[in-house]
Amino acid sequence: MRTRDRIREFKRVAASELIPNPKNWRTHPPEQQAALRGILEEVGYADALIVRETPKGLEIINGHLRAETTPDEVVPVLVLDVTEAEADKLLATFDPLSAMAGTDDYMLSELIDGMDIESEQLRDLLRDISPTDWVTDIADDYTFKDTEGDAVLEVLRIRYPMEKGEEVNNKVTEALKGLEGVELLHLDGRVKERM
Repeated sequence: MRTRDRIREFKRVAASELIPNPKNWRTHPPEQQAALRGILEEVGYADALIVRETPKGLEIINGHLRAETTPDEVVPVLVLDVTEAEADKLLATFDPLSAMAGTDDYMLSELIDGMDIESEQLRDLLRDISPTDWVTDIADDYTFKDTEGDAVLEVLRIRYPMEKGEEVNNKVTEALKGLEGVELLHLDGRVKERM
């Protein structure tokens, strides 16, 4: 079966001219709105809104929040050649299909760790989705005598991903004990290296 290309054209239009889809079922809490403003301020538009032509004008299929966030701007749109019934299928499945994707916690952590973020709202979002915020906390709680410390933390990140806020004492202690040349002791709830 050959997949059809339903994109009729790409163009830029005033966001205020776009018609919200009356069947849009997604809601946008304040945290999401703030995070979107943050990425738009730091990067700008990097994806087009999805619309279809109707007798009343261009109706949004995907991108309602972006249009609402920048009503006075000209925004990129992909105009699809789809029926109302097909638009409904897209409207119902865009976000759920994205949500079905899995997460490689290590790769996500590496990606986030390498970013320089200015927006406080965007930092909050990334902090919330980061699977290994604990690595930064652990770095404060461990003292390493040499450069092996970075390698140890790297091994922990790969082998022992932990939920944000999870107690680290026993799991981390056991992980580090398995590494050659590392001994640990508990001191006031913190784990320290012992030579």
